[in-house]
Amino acid sequence: MSEIIRPSTILPANRTVFHVITSDGVDLIGEVAAPLGASRGAILCLHPLPIAGGMMDSHVLKKAAYRLPAMAGITVVRFNTRGTTSEVGSSTGEFDNGNAEGLDVSAMLSYCFDTLKLENVWVVGWSFGTDLALQHAKDLRHNGLILLSPPLRTTTDEELQYWNVDQRPIVALVPELDDYLQPQEAALRFSITPRVKIIAVDGAKHLWLGEPFVNRVLSEINSIVTGDIETLPLEF
Repeated sequence: MSEIIRPSTILPANRTVFHVITSDGVDLIGEVAAPLGASRGAILCLHPLPIAGGMMDSHVLKKAAYRLPAMAGITVVRFNTRGTTSEVGSSTGEFDNGNAEGLDVSAMLSYCFDTLKLENVWVVGWSFGTDLALQHAKDLRHNGLILLSPPLRTTTDEELQYWNVDQRPIVALVPELDDYLQPQEAALRFSITPRVKIIAVDGAKHLWLGEPFVNRVLSEINSIVTGDIETLPLEF
């Protein structure tokens, strides 16, 4: 008998806590949530700004880990960047405004490919995590970027232009009522990288609060990663 998906719903998955050491000796803590059956693809999640409360348990990313393995067959890899704490524990090191965090991104991508042996891997950044993705997720083994609420806070035009040379797909989900970068301005900022596909989401805000918006985000991620075009069901 199916049940309605609620904010607290946790669907079946194989969940494993891990530690990864970066090239400068920082101990990153995270969790892999893998499907009970075969994985159809994977996402590496880069969370929002730690000094504003962002962490691997920021709600959209946590719900991705709770739902996507069972509903879509997607492996979800989450971790705390340096100096960030969540319920699972703290990563060592100190927040560096997205600079040294590049070593975190590099270490985690290597972990996804070299240790976990994942295939069809996409990098999903949210807010601060989108700047990390655009600036640092250049490992040639991942398939592309999915950007949630990109503020383009620290990403320069030069860093955006890199993605005119690197032809992997970039999809940006931009809330209509975003606090930092709304669809019209996002189209302007990303115009120097015209390959970026911008999806404006009516009524949404930067934090994607509300189950309809969570479902929209997770459905878009599923569509990009697996090719499924139908919206994820509201029951399981």
